Amino acid sequence: MLGVDVGRTTGRPHLDSADVSREPMIAPSLLSADFARLADEVARVADADWLHVDVMDAHFVPNLTLGLPVVEAIQRVSPVPLDCHLMITDPERWAPGYAEAGARNVTVHVEACRDARAVARDIRAAGALAGLAIKPGTPLEDHLELLRDFDTLLVMSVEPGFGGQSFIADVLPKVREARRRVDSGELTLIVEIDGGINADTIEQAAEAGVDMFVAGSAVYGADDPGTAIAALRAQAAAAMRG
Repeated sequence: MLGVDVGRTTGRPHLDSADVSREPMIAPSLLSADFARLADEVARVADADWLHVDVMDAHFVPNLTLGLPVVEAIQRVSPVPLDCHLMITDPERWAPGYAEAGARNVTVHVEACRDARAVARDIRAAGALAGLAIKPGTPLEDHLELLRDFDTLLVMSVEPGFGGQSFIADVLPKVREARRRVDSGELTLIVEIDGGINADTIEQAAEAGVDMFVAGSAVYGADDPGTAIAALRAQAAAAMRG
């Protein structure tokens, strides 16, 4: 876990420097689960750090998944904290509701926000960590000042919208720059990556500076998700140590 167990609530609606130390965290993506058996699929990843829940509205991205009522139901049965990734338009209106539902982290896309700082304030006020996501083609440099108001940075390593895509290694310079700024004390963030993370890609992501690894088919496609989670965590830890 990172620092003082940010996987479970710390009693604070945001991170401070005591919360951030480099230990790999694995967040299985529910998008790769069997939606006909959600409660069982959630239980299969009890060894994870967070459970990544993709909320898509068929407007911001060309796919439709699930919304707040389903997230509320998942929250009631999940053995691990929820990491809600909102790929939706109008996050100002909807994001606080996911925090109120009990999500540990609620991430919005900078490309969808009218006022990203206001969304972060509202998410934190509702009791969750606030995350900012950027698409593969979105420059990190344009949004560095915003990150002072957020607790997590989600670097997309695929185009948002569908699972099972191939890892885009070209996003790793953004990870390295975010890691540099966290290590220097300029930012206090969990650096997260989402897209194409598996046994073949997790080490390069870890070496670049990722803390939290979202993995879909690499976990849910395994015969034993718990074993897959442990193996990915071990790979990342070894790469972090160099």
